[in-house]
Amino acid sequence: MTDRPPADSPRLLKTVARSLDVVRALEALDGARVTELADHLDMSKSAVYNHLMTLQDNKFVVKEENTYSLSLQFLLMGEYVRNQHRLYKFGKAELESLAEETGEYAHLSTEQHGLGVNLYKVRGEKAVGSEYQTSKLQKPDYLHFSATGKSILAHLSEERVDDIIDRYGLVRKTANTLTDRDDLFDELARIRERGYAYNDEEEIEGLQAVGAPVLTRHGTVLGSLSVSGPRRRMKEDAYHEMIVEKVTNTANVIEVNINMAESGSDLPDFV
Repeated sequence: MTDRPPADSPRLLKTVARSLDVVRALEALDGARVTELADHLDMSKSAVYNHLMTLQDNKFVVKEENTYSLSLQFLLMGEYVRNQHRLYKFGKAELESLAEETGEYAHLSTEQHGLGVNLYKVRGEKAVGSEYQTSKLQKPDYLHFSATGKSILAHLSEERVDDIIDRYGLVRKTANTLTDRDDLFDELARIRERGYAYNDEEEIEGLQAVGAPVLTRHGTVLGSLSVSGPRRRMKEDAYHEMIVEKVTNTANVIEVNINMAESGSDLPDFV
């Protein structure tokens, strides 16, 4: 089971797909000229130019001298999409409090198309890795090696997790990354039992994290949150217990706020 039709499906519009290829190429190349795009995409210069003119006319591309770049229209649309997401609307303020209380990086994530998407990150006063954490806001990531990702996987159906593994594999980031399917399913079962997930240097050596899922009142996983920090701080027993408590409590508060808001909409109207 996948969430998109095959590449040769008659339902796909090749012209739209090609325009999106141009958009992705502009992102990957950090802006480019027509010839550079044509070489990168193995397209004719005239075809690339036509796509660029269409994107520019619709305000999705800007041109400076002979270089084309993505426009801020994507920022405006992205802000709209994020602001409409329930997890962000109800989790933003709580995540800011979590980062302030722990002093570490706090993360709010969800899943789309089998990958993790970082909705929001907040830096605490003693947090490390700002450049890396900022870059993670700009691209999706695999789910199997982060505390937020494993928190989400633990509350998806086994069939859905299998589909995600079949599609993306279990990429190794460090020596601690779980790359065996059975080992991952065992870990997901432990996460469901204890209510939170660990990232034990599975993404970055020296960095650990604790994550917890955010569920709807019907048990559907909306996403997750986590706190990450250096191993030397995170492995201390008292500090570790404090992080676990604050992460799970924050997830619970977000759940309650979402569920209360949605339950309120079920009340009957006065006639």
